[in-house]
Amino acid sequence: MEEKTNLFKRILSTLWRLVNTTRKVIINLVFFTFLLIIIIASSSDKDLVVIPESAALVLNLRGDIVEQKRQVDPVELFINDALGQQEERPEILISNLIKTIKHAKNDDRIKIIVLDLHNLGRAGLTKLRDVAKALDDFKSAGKQIIALGDYYTQDQYYLASHANKVWLNPQGAVLIEGYGRYPLYFKAALDKLKITQHIFRVGTFKSAVEPYMRNDMSDAAKEANKQWLAELWQIYKEDIAKQRGFAIDNFDETAEQLVNKFAKNNNNFAEYALNYHWVDALKTREEIRNELIAMVGENKKKTGFSQVNYKDYLSTIEQPTLPLPHKNIDKVAIIVAKGPILDGEQDPGLIGGDSTAKLLRKARKDKTVKAVVLRVDSPGGSAFASEIIRQEIELIKAAGKPVIASMGTYAASGGYWISAPADEIYAAPTTITGSIGIFGMFMTIENSLKELGITSDGVGTTDFASFSIARPLPESIAQLIQLTIERGYQDFISLVATNRGMTLAQVDAIAQGRVWTGQKAKELGLVDELGDLTDAVVAAAKRAKLDKYETLLIEKELSPRDKLLQNMLTNTSAWLGLSSLKAAKAKSPIEHFVHTFSQELSKIELFNDPQGVYLYCESCEIN
Repeated sequence: MEEKTNLFKRILSTLWRLVNTTRKVIINLVFFTFLLIIIIASSSDKDLVVIPESAALVLNLRGDIVEQKRQVDPVELFINDALGQQEERPEILISNLIKTIKHAKNDDRIKIIVLDLHNLGRAGLTKLRDVAKALDDFKSAGKQIIALGDYYTQDQYYLASHANKVWLNPQGAVLIEGYGRYPLYFKAALDKLKITQHIFRVGTFKSAVEPYMRNDMSDAAKEANKQWLAELWQIYKEDIAKQRGFAIDNFDETAEQLVNKFAKNNNNFAEYALNYHWVDALKTREEIRNELIAMVGENKKKTGFSQVNYKDYLSTIEQPTLPLPHKNIDKVAIIVAKGPILDGEQDPGLIGGDSTAKLLRKARKDKTVKAVVLRVDSPGGSAFASEIIRQEIELIKAAGKPVIASMGTYAASGGYWISAPADEIYAAPTTITGSIGIFGMFMTIENSLKELGITSDGVGTTDFASFSIARPLPESIAQLIQLTIERGYQDFISLVATNRGMTLAQVDAIAQGRVWTGQKAKELGLVDELGDLTDAVVAAAKRAKLDKYETLLIEKELSPRDKLLQNMLTNTSAWLGLSSLKAAKAKSPIEHFVHTFSQELSKIELFNDPQGVYLYCESCEIN
């Protein structure tokens, strides 16, 4: 019996070794095949991308234009490219886009730019104006820009309007809907679920918590939102009217106006767009192909016009390499603070109190850095994390290095908190800023549990021991939290008053959680100058008395593994021709609603302030 048992064990052991060996062989085979591809691609003497002597640069932009991209695992990105899969939320780094356009201006091979914008997502008017400025500069070299599309959204059309010619498919449309704020409201749903909301805030216009305490927008929020939305809309209309050479009243702001014009144009959106000068011509794809061939020539395969796409052209401008040591020259450091402000360490695309403070500390410790520009593109978030960042800014100033805040699409609430201590604040006219207010919020589910027959009871040594999501909030603790919020508001307006040379009363009059555009904020004294990131860098160098300097982007570094993989996989992706991805599938109205609803709920989970106190601008998000 024992001999049979040993034999059985030996058979199982042999089978296991066979399976294990086979498994290792397969894994190693896949690994070394993958490694071989990387080595061949990385060591190739040939150019990864060949640009024809006469070509169109096709800006086939896919995703949202952002100040800082989210951190994505390079292996995951490569696999998505290899399999033709779409990144869930693709992003376009605005600095890369502007750099590409500027480089193309002086590249004799690039004869025209073709704006293929049908996959362009959200950008925000501030970023759109920065990109448009680069497009106008490209045209100053005597080169043309052609915009083509089947359908232009509002953001897409803004860039298209800066083209020399705007072409539209005969079955296409241009529909400019304006700006609006129509958030979802949850109070009735929370009441039905018997969830108790505990909301604490200071500021008449601090509407960030309204979706959880009301079923509609308050009159105060409507008043404030209508003002800054109207200012953005006016700037949008003026910019478009100037580019297209028509009057502002060409915009249709009522459905009745549009219906009347639509009926006069055979109930056809494309004819309407052509006759009211939104586009220059209606062209089929074959007509577009032939027109572009006449401009830049035919490609080698005789299948279309000679071209290079955005991603490929970008790869030729700055081939990925391991970072080299910086020269010993004076520098203006740029630190990007993009996204909601959260406590602790966060990846790029979010602002972490600790991680952003580390970047600021790195700039302070670097002897070659003589000034710092903090590029803020944030609606705020954690009050505690915002304060951690502010403290680091004060330390940089104490070290004798000037700090300039440069506001992007928005720098509101916590975004303004971290901007306020700067020596100077630059904003775009279209920046959304202000929202100087504070709130605290959490929910308890004692009534929800009661419906299920669940209760909580017990004893504790203090009044605070019973504090739980499963129990009612004691009135005394509610008073304590409200006092904390009120103190936080006083700290906020005191911070602004001290740094902006204003009295508390003056700040309070323009605070109360109210949102302002950059141009209005300058009038109110919340902003020093209107300008872009370049203007802020020049101002920083001037304050530091630098005649000769270079800029240094300080950002969270990738791990050695990710650096190596990113460099090799980027080369491999280009070498294998994986840069041309399939078009992104547009969301249906239902998918868009579900996505919006999910985002609203995820905000509650995202916030992680240790005291539950937030400086956040809900109004900054435009529909």
